[in-house]
Amino acid sequence: MTLLLTVQSWMLGFVMLGLRLTCRVKVHNDPRGQLRERGQAYAFSILHAHSVAAAINREPRTAAMVSQSEDGQLLIPAYRLLRIKAIRGSSQRTGRRKGGREALDQLVKYVAIDSPVVLAVDGPRGPRNHVRKGITVLSRQSGAAVVNVAMVPRKRIVLAGTWDRMQIPWPFSCVDAYFGEPLIPDENESIEDYRVRIQDSLNQLEAKYDPVECKAAGDKAAARETRA
Repeated sequence: MTLLLTVQSWMLGFVMLGLRLTCRVKVHNDPRGQLRERGQAYAFSILHAHSVAAAINREPRTAAMVSQSEDGQLLIPAYRLLRIKAIRGSSQRTGRRKGGREALDQLVKYVAIDSPVVLAVDGPRGPRNHVRKGITVLSRQSGAAVVNVAMVPRKRIVLAGTWDRMQIPWPFSCVDAYFGEPLIPDENESIEDYRVRIQDSLNQLEAKYDPVECKAAGDKAAARETRA
């Protein structure tokens, strides 16, 4: 890790800690209390664009998968400051292993001890709004419910040039956290059918509670497909 990357990562960490201390979060349709009463483990499913807002609203003992890329390395100091357990791993591409399977196994064990985990399910490189199957494997193997969450800052910066249109809340702003109904794995359901069910639920949350940004992301995806 270069000195420049180290400095950048710690600067990012203190920025996110500042957001954690100054932003307030308002939750809507929060099912976590009922899940805890039933002794039901759960895993949060979020869009990659909402990663910052989700990190500053983390639960105690939350674990998250972090890419082994340089982008992922930038998050490590921030997660330490926010007391999020970082588990390194990434999707497998072009035949090269990037620790995804091992990281997923660690998350399965982690959620089994009654600690929440969070996955940016369309990351680390997209396409946006396309849920990868890791969350379904985690849920099936651990028995954890999937809780989709759309994090919508009322005042934010949208990094329109990034693939996910990453959102950064303004300091002292409010972030609305909209929860979907918990999704429970069905033994008679295929991994793909379960993945599509999670994807539809998560995307419907964004379309309902953040229609402007949902449309902007859709328009960007359509333009990219047209160019291709």
